[in-house]
Amino acid sequence: MQRILVIDDDPAFAAACRRVFSSAGHEVQCHEDPVAGLEAALGGAFDVVLLDVVMPELGGVEILRQVQAAGIAAEVVVLTGHPTVEGAVEVMKLGAADYVAKPLPPERLTAILAEVAEHSARMREDALLRRELQENQGFEGIIGESRAMESVFALIKRVAPTEGTILITGESGTGKEMVVRAIHRLSRRKDEALLACDCTALAPTLLESELFGHVKGSFSGAIATKRGLFEVAHGGTLFLDEVANLSLETQSKLLRVLETKRVRKVGDTEEHPIDIRLLTATNRDLAELVRDGTFREDLYYRLNVVPIFLPPLRERQGDVPLLATSFLRRVCRKMGILGKRFTPEAMSQMESYHWPGNVRELRNIVERLAILSDGDLIESYTLPIEIRQTPLRSGATQLPSTWEEFRELKRQVGRTAVDDLERRFLIAALRRCRGNVTKAAEQIGIQRTNLHALLRRHGLTGESGVDTPK
Repeated sequence: MQRILVIDDDPAFAAACRRVFSSAGHEVQCHEDPVAGLEAALGGAFDVVLLDVVMPELGGVEILRQVQAAGIAAEVVVLTGHPTVEGAVEVMKLGAADYVAKPLPPERLTAILAEVAEHSARMREDALLRRELQENQGFEGIIGESRAMESVFALIKRVAPTEGTILITGESGTGKEMVVRAIHRLSRRKDEALLACDCTALAPTLLESELFGHVKGSFSGAIATKRGLFEVAHGGTLFLDEVANLSLETQSKLLRVLETKRVRKVGDTEEHPIDIRLLTATNRDLAELVRDGTFREDLYYRLNVVPIFLPPLRERQGDVPLLATSFLRRVCRKMGILGKRFTPEAMSQMESYHWPGNVRELRNIVERLAILSDGDLIESYTLPIEIRQTPLRSGATQLPSTWEEFRELKRQVGRTAVDDLERRFLIAALRRCRGNVTKAAEQIGIQRTNLHALLRRHGLTGESGVDTPK
């Protein structure tokens, strides 16, 4: 059974929805008044919201914005009597599950509900788990007790209350968006909107319209004037993910917006003042892109006012058991089964693995193990082969059973030994130069930028030169 909310000022359509969905055993509530409908939606009691675009007093797009801003875990299907490509792009970017033309026959209503039902259930469960995680574990919802993450947490607490522009870097799967949300929650803008834009999701022309807005008639399909995210986020925070993928033309326009604090819509002749806090993230080396000529140097320095590097999971010593246990508990709760746990041998093997996919990979593997393992214990032999073949950090290596596995084990041992030696070499160089990265690069005979890349790979900074290597 699904709980469905219909917000539409057409009484005939609302009645049809009530009849179709009720006959299928679903719980339905209809509101012809959009204000009352918004209040019901914000209550968070529904799995699916069917929302008309054009209504008196309060339009459907604004209702969608408020529902998404409130973090309501419901799928929103937007209905319109006059569908356009521009309208579809706008509502889908705002988080709508679908954009559907009216009128709708009963069978189409049933099909739409079937398409979103499964996803809506996952959304509600994920939202519940995120709230529990934020309230009960970790720093602002981010789990981690390692020394590397403690440094990240301290930096977040220091810069969040400021208005500084922040560039978050790190490998894919390290949790950069969680850092963004933590910064926003701790900032003076926490009561205002946090809007996000994936710079890889749209073509350059559509991305500029999404960021800066456009005026009616500025390009084919621009049938109405549209506000961009910079204007919509006024007073709040705007997050640009994968900023390295911006075209050079868009980079130039973004730089002007940041320097003037004014935005001009595509096709417009006037600029409008904005007040936003900009956060950006990327998994690529922007300094290298600057050298390659694919990223503007002036924009790089403008974005990199406060850099935050999120370390890979392999450098977060002690965090794997914490994360794995938390993920396992969440999966067991979601599946409605008795709690499972890892054996000490399995956990030791997982701690030794290098986790190229970082926290995202760990979460997915834990879910797989919870589903496929028998009994209440997850043994080491049930782990994926790439984890089982990883040499244990304690030196007690699990012997392989075939020659091919043994050859792979030798390669793993070699890589592990080289990585450990390289890390010790870097720390020693930094210590000799008292943490001065430039001097250390000169002394060991490599480019400063290359040394920075090596330090990032091992989760080190200049301050590591005063630490005792583990």
